[in-house]
Amino acid sequence: MKIDTPHVDWLALSPELSLLAAAAVCLLAAVLVPAWARRGTGAFFALAGFVTAGIFAGVVFDRSPEATLEVGNAIVRDRLGAFAAFLVCGSGILAVFTSWAHRMRREYVAEYYALLATAGAGMCFLVQAHNLMTLFLGLEWFSIALYVICAIDMELETSLESGLKYLIIGSFGSAALLFGSALVYGSTGELEFGAIAAKADPHDALFVAGLAMMLVGFAYKASAAPFHQWTPDVYQGAPTPVTAFMSAATKATALIVMLRVLRTAFPQEAHLWTIVVAVLACTSLAVGNLAALVQKNVKRMLAYSSISHAGFMLIAIASNNEIGVRGLLYYLIPYCAMSVGAFAVVAARERELQAPVTLDSLSGMGWERPFLGVSMWVFMLGFAGFPFTGGFVGKFYVFSAAYDRGWVWLMIVGVVATLVSLYYYLGVVRAMFFRTPAELQLLPAGGSPPPEVALQIGVGLALVVTVGSFFFVQPLIDIAKHAATSIPF
Repeated sequence: MKIDTPHVDWLALSPELSLLAAAAVCLLAAVLVPAWARRGTGAFFALAGFVTAGIFAGVVFDRSPEATLEVGNAIVRDRLGAFAAFLVCGSGILAVFTSWAHRMRREYVAEYYALLATAGAGMCFLVQAHNLMTLFLGLEWFSIALYVICAIDMELETSLESGLKYLIIGSFGSAALLFGSALVYGSTGELEFGAIAAKADPHDALFVAGLAMMLVGFAYKASAAPFHQWTPDVYQGAPTPVTAFMSAATKATALIVMLRVLRTAFPQEAHLWTIVVAVLACTSLAVGNLAALVQKNVKRMLAYSSISHAGFMLIAIASNNEIGVRGLLYYLIPYCAMSVGAFAVVAARERELQAPVTLDSLSGMGWERPFLGVSMWVFMLGFAGFPFTGGFVGKFYVFSAAYDRGWVWLMIVGVVATLVSLYYYLGVVRAMFFRTPAELQLLPAGGSPPPEVALQIGVGLALVVTVGSFFFVQPLIDIAKHAATSIPF
């Protein structure tokens, strides 16, 4: 009996397969390699997996000028998916450098790197999803891996609490997305995004309810207010390298998938979801910036900053135009670098003081660790949208999309939010360069520990991307423009 099997484009799946292979080797290392060598082995193969996957993503980008459906129309091979995979791999590379000196028991350090690579593979798969089944499969694939590594520091109560909160609240987001997908399927009888758009009935309450539930699910994963409740607690409690990876890769993945699904499956309902996304953007900007003003813990402050930046990027999606798509994709490049880099600096300070990092404990760091201090200064200026960083161009692009749509009010909200954010971003710079730790008696008597080479390499790479994305803006805009052609208009 002959069984018809779908054609498999292995090149389209190459980033995922590279990361899964790296995860498999890390798991073997956990069993076969002596305990003293597991950290180095796991970090090497995880890094190799992310680098290889990034190279394959570049090849897919170069060889996919037109979108094609692969593996039984379950996934799509296009430049948008390759662009998103490259962002995930870049964030993963920086996270591996940040993780190298993280204090972790030898018994599960190799498993940590395996889970990091597995989460990256799930994200690369999710951004290629072309039907409701692969959408949910990819979402759960990377979410389960992140649930575990958030709680992997089992000696720390905060890590276990972080993993449990992320599991419970993240499950609500996944359930909302799954329930919404079921309603959409019940209304249209179709799983593929293009077929859903062809069969959509905008007057069907079941279909509209499904769209609303899916928007809730995407908002949970993008940590957009008012579905942000998990973000500050999880970011604060999780190991800082994990927080760095989540803040960049998870947000980039969620927003790109949200853009793809809304434009591909629900184009006729744009008059509804653009308003909803604009409201989510305004709410995220208000909640993120106002809550960040009163934070003393730096990881919580950066968590609320992440919610605020979700609002900026949702402006691009709400604009529903080609400028908005290009603006979102460009914005994600410096944002991912700044986010991982900022958390890497926090990780370095944590390891020095053996305590959570607050604004007080950042005092004097700019003079003690000049490279890390200047890097953090640049990251904060980039988050605030100052010139000479990619954050300036990203915000300008997003505001241009809102203006082109005719939503000047939304652009004004974004400008006001940017002005508010100056207070807490510049507060970090003030703490590092204008206060000294001697009066606060923060540093141990033995002095600061030696600098971490791997972490500084990661911070340096993030710094190069943050500044380079301003001076080499045109090539990056061209890349974003090519990736944006995958979104139908």
